[in-house]
Amino acid sequence: MTESIQKSTAPPVKQRNRNNQLIVIALLLLLVVVVLLVWLLTMRGRYRDMIADKEFQRMELQKELDELMVSHDSIKILYGTLADSLFAKDSIIQANAREIQQLLNYKWEYYKVEKKLDRLREITQGYVHQIDSLFTVNRVLREENEQIRQQYSDEQARSRQLIREMEVLEEQVSTAAILKAYNVTAEGIRQTGSGRERTTDKASKIEQVKVCFTISENTLVTPGPKIIYMRIARPDNQIVAQKMGDVYTFDYQGEKLEFTSKKEIEYQNQTLNLCMYWSKKSKEESAMVGKYTVTLYAEGALIGEASFELR
Repeated sequence: MTESIQKSTAPPVKQRNRNNQLIVIALLLLLVVVVLLVWLLTMRGRYRDMIADKEFQRMELQKELDELMVSHDSIKILYGTLADSLFAKDSIIQANAREIQQLLNYKWEYYKVEKKLDRLREITQGYVHQIDSLFTVNRVLREENEQIRQQYSDEQARSRQLIREMEVLEEQVSTAAILKAYNVTAEGIRQTGSGRERTTDKASKIEQVKVCFTISENTLVTPGPKIIYMRIARPDNQIVAQKMGDVYTFDYQGEKLEFTSKKEIEYQNQTLNLCMYWSKKSKEESAMVGKYTVTLYAEGALIGEASFELR
């Protein structure tokens, strides 16, 4: 009886043991699944965080690159044509910027980007220093050029002033180096029966015109023979002349003037008293009534003048 009972209870015990094992295995599998799920969820969060960090890092690096290039472009605009002289260096900067931009767009190796950005920053700083040096040099050169131009302008002004002063001096010397006649007197005269001269202002009695004057002392005039030309203008402004023609003319300031009489003198830079005469052609014919003007010339210059009247 007892044996029969033991035989009938044995199978259920084994079954329970097997079931317990299955349950344990299932619990273990469930635990593994739960652990895996927790791990996956944790890694997913970390992955999201990593992606967010990478994106933030990319944006920061992109911002640095943009600011760097904006600053570089501003420098180029500020310095204008002066920046054209650094075209080669600018090309290097642009090439590095494009390479960094490509890395930011297609790769995650941001440590390389940071290194290249640092390198680009050094290049742009060198660019700024170089262009600033060029600007300083150009400014100094402009200041020196302006100083030179001002000095040249001042020298030109001084030269023009000196030329004017020399011209004035030359004119003064030229003016001073000509004969001068003073105490010029002119009068009509007639001859008395005894041959003596008598002054007259009557047109009907005048026979000659007598002009006396003094040539002043002048050491600037070249000594030697000089010709004094006398012109007598009638009241109608006609010149009293011996004959018509070039023989009775002289040069004065580019013109040929008729003369009434001429006299050659020997001038030795000393005071000289002279008289010149003009004789009326016809003693029977009266002279013109009115004011007569007498002018004296020598060496192409007007040296004296006087006047007299006949009635």
